[in-house]
Amino acid sequence: MLRRIAAGPAVAWISHFDADELQKRAQALDDRYGERERLPLYGIPFAIKDNIALRGLPTTAGCPGFASNPKQSAHVVSLLVAAGAMPIGKTHLDQFATGLVGTRHPDGACPNAYLPDYISGGSSSGSAIATALDQVSFALGTDTAGSGRIPAALNHLVGVKPTRGLLSCRGVVPACRSLDCVSIFAKNAADAREILKIAADYDPLDPFARPAPAYHAPSGDRDMAGVDFVFGVPRSESLDLDPDFQMLWRRSILRLEERGGQCVEVDFRPYREAAALLYEGPWLAERYAAVGEFIEKQPDDVLPVTRDIIAGGAAASAVDAFRASYRLAELRAKTELIQREHRLDFMLTPTLARAYSIAEIEQDPVTLNSDLGLYTNFMNLLDLAAVAAPAGFRSDGLPWGVTLFSSAGSDERLLDFAELLAPAPTPMKAQKNSSASSGRIAPPDAKFRTQDLEPIVVCGAHMSGMALNHQLLERGGRLIRKTRSAPVYRFYALPGAVPRPGMIRLGDGEDPGVLKGAGKTGIAVEVWGLPRARWADFIAGIPAPLGIGTVELADGESCKGFICEGFAAGDPDAVEITHLADWRRFMRER
Repeated sequence: MLRRIAAGPAVAWISHFDADELQKRAQALDDRYGERERLPLYGIPFAIKDNIALRGLPTTAGCPGFASNPKQSAHVVSLLVAAGAMPIGKTHLDQFATGLVGTRHPDGACPNAYLPDYISGGSSSGSAIATALDQVSFALGTDTAGSGRIPAALNHLVGVKPTRGLLSCRGVVPACRSLDCVSIFAKNAADAREILKIAADYDPLDPFARPAPAYHAPSGDRDMAGVDFVFGVPRSESLDLDPDFQMLWRRSILRLEERGGQCVEVDFRPYREAAALLYEGPWLAERYAAVGEFIEKQPDDVLPVTRDIIAGGAAASAVDAFRASYRLAELRAKTELIQREHRLDFMLTPTLARAYSIAEIEQDPVTLNSDLGLYTNFMNLLDLAAVAAPAGFRSDGLPWGVTLFSSAGSDERLLDFAELLAPAPTPMKAQKNSSASSGRIAPPDAKFRTQDLEPIVVCGAHMSGMALNHQLLERGGRLIRKTRSAPVYRFYALPGAVPRPGMIRLGDGEDPGVLKGAGKTGIAVEVWGLPRARWADFIAGIPAPLGIGTVELADGESCKGFICEGFAAGDPDAVEITHLADWRRFMRER
């Protein structure tokens, strides 16, 4: 593990235990091996943002002159250690958790785990990097204005911004004490849920703590298949996304609709106005209340950009605070009405509109930082729970994500919905190599691939409930999702005693506009997972002119599936059914 840390960017870690100390802690866990069934996080390494106390290492909050040596760990850290997790050390952050960029630290900028010229996001920058590079299995950050969600999105992670008070902030250097949340970084929603359950133990010594609500999963379990739900999105005219992010945004909506969701566009203006209150209103005074006295006494120990932002909080008056609180109450009522009127299970937004290089942030550190918070700043002011989820990669390989949010107490439910956006997760385990640690981006097929199943796209009698579906089921196949192909295929019913479907891709230079009716939306298909050991005997039974090739899907992904040789369209008995775009519909009408 220390070798992995040494191989990564040194700036990501502010301090960590040495080999001897880690060996002692590992031995102490080994001595409790017989108790491992009662230790759900037994031996799992994790990182801690350096504004959260960990006994044995100093807490700096990104400012060496502010450093102190805590006598005990933060309450949330103690809970995780008691569950068997192994703390490794303290990670990089924007100084005093003031920033969304990961560049505001005396040691310099923390680079993105995938594209080092880009920002990691902040302020929980090091915790995100350590998780993305498989140096640890999960990490703790904090999230007041987006400090957990922004770096999660930029490093292909799940980021949980829990309900305010659900995770104790005792032992955390405050930013805005009434708004602060301890956040969680994990590789997938399932891991995040397990960590959240352990960390959300009520702390009566934290005056802002709230008990965790009772939660009942759908149908008594967490199988979300067939669960109908409604989710809201900002009206399209209110979005201004990077073009690549726009494609990923549409793909995320499509994925949720395929899983049973109904998408509703809503007025996003009340959320935007609430977001502006965080830094344009008197809540800056809370940051000044937390560390203003230190800044006044030791101004040279604080970065100028951080000092200037926090010092602005000294000017706020009690009148300003009351006026802003009244306006916030009005905005909260409006957003709650939006949720009730549309009966929303959750809202979905981009996590960020665009990403910036480290050089761009250095040129304009304040304005661009503010732009990053457009979809995050309002959450804690409006008392919302949120989960940031990976949503794919930009064309240059930079990750991006979306955020699901709803009312306080909806944390676990949001994680259930977040799982609908992703393929089946690989559980937390002691470290393994990943595409992130080598800087490689996984190929499209990998989005559907699990440890034992390879994806295959089917468009006819192999679909669920149809005549040949048993050939997949008998081989241990599993339905991954229902979707459509990209609108670049003609669809044919091929002649025979039993008709067969043939998807033939349009030729080079052929205009997709030639497709008619339903064909313009793509062909109805299913993605199945087939055990690797059964691929060969399944493919061996596919008759010409059908074969296996690369099928492009409506959301831009692609994976192996049924295609047809072009000459088959010339058979006088072949019938083009592109306008039907669905084999089931063809069979019904036939």
